Amino acid sequence: MPATGTFPEIPLFDLRLEPEDIEAVADTLRSGWLTLGPRTQAFEEAFAEQLGARHAVAVSSCTAALHLAYLAAGVGPGDEVIVPSFTMAATASAVLYCGGTPVFADILGRHDLSIDPAEVEARIGPKTKAVCVVHFAGYPGKIAELHELCDRYGLALIEDVAHAPSATVDGRKLGTWGLAGAFSFFSNKILSSGEGGLLATDDDDVAALARSLRSQAMTSGTWSRHTGATSTYDVVGLGFNYRIDELHSALLLSRLARLEADIERRRELTRIYRRELSRIDGLIVPYRDEDVDTSSCYVFPVLVDDPARWEHVRDFLRQERGIQTSLFYPAVHRFSAYVERLGEQSRPKTELASETELTIPMFPHMTAEQQERVVTAFEEALA
Repeated sequence: MPATGTFPEIPLFDLRLEPEDIEAVADTLRSGWLTLGPRTQAFEEAFAEQLGARHAVAVSSCTAALHLAYLAAGVGPGDEVIVPSFTMAATASAVLYCGGTPVFADILGRHDLSIDPAEVEARIGPKTKAVCVVHFAGYPGKIAELHELCDRYGLALIEDVAHAPSATVDGRKLGTWGLAGAFSFFSNKILSSGEGGLLATDDDDVAALARSLRSQAMTSGTWSRHTGATSTYDVVGLGFNYRIDELHSALLLSRLARLEADIERRRELTRIYRRELSRIDGLIVPYRDEDVDTSSCYVFPVLVDDPARWEHVRDFLRQERGIQTSLFYPAVHRFSAYVERLGEQSRPKTELASETELTIPMFPHMTAEQQERVVTAFEEALA
């Protein structure tokens, strides 16, 4: 690892692949079949079973999965989708892909970074078509309340589950509560393959639409023609090149077997962080101790109580102690592209969170010494 002074860097995230992962990819290379095919089908079946969903449709990214989910919900020009602003921009930009308009709702606050159901209800109007909940950092959003709210108003509920594979509410996994759930396999995610995503749903029509649109809306794919199942194809709509390839699917299928063990280790690290960091004056540790048992613990967010000290704390950790941090997330409604399109807006709780949040190192093989160094650095920075 690169060093900062006498301190080796502690990265925000560190990915380690096992020999069986590398062999799974090598086997795929040796097979000579690299595009969407049997390994993708095997991964989809295994993921659906693990999730408890009827269908899993693997695609090129979580952004693609969100786009397909919004299209399946009927989002089109003139429609609105209520989304949080405290999220990755893709949650909102995929609405724009459909010709719709994202409507930003505020979060509950710095102790719970989830979208506020009361804010959602207040922003429902005649153009509202759907609501998207982001399960931030792996902690469930207010999914039961939002599910009831969407049912009452006749809206589609979409789940952005990029952070939260295997997180649950009342024993039911996230991504199975709404019309569709969108998962991410980006390089820093819990189940990662570098790139990739997946749409999960219990709705046969949604799954059929996603399978069609991910591959140019063709009635058959290359694998079926290769095996002789079909000999030609029709194009029945405006589709996209949202296919995942066999290399990513093979890696994901291999790593899926270790997903639950990975998450349990993250929970152990999270409990230690919560115990130690909660004692430090000037630092806010969001969520509750009891939430850890049902969270996937994707990342560990903390918030500096005084916004004026945020930059000092961030710089001290990185420059003086070699500890990498990140900001999850800048407020989407403040990005130039959204100000130009939608005008200036105020979401005060989101803005305060985005001005004071730090995401700190978290990965399954993190050592006790590394974690202790992170905690000590916060103590020193806020002394």
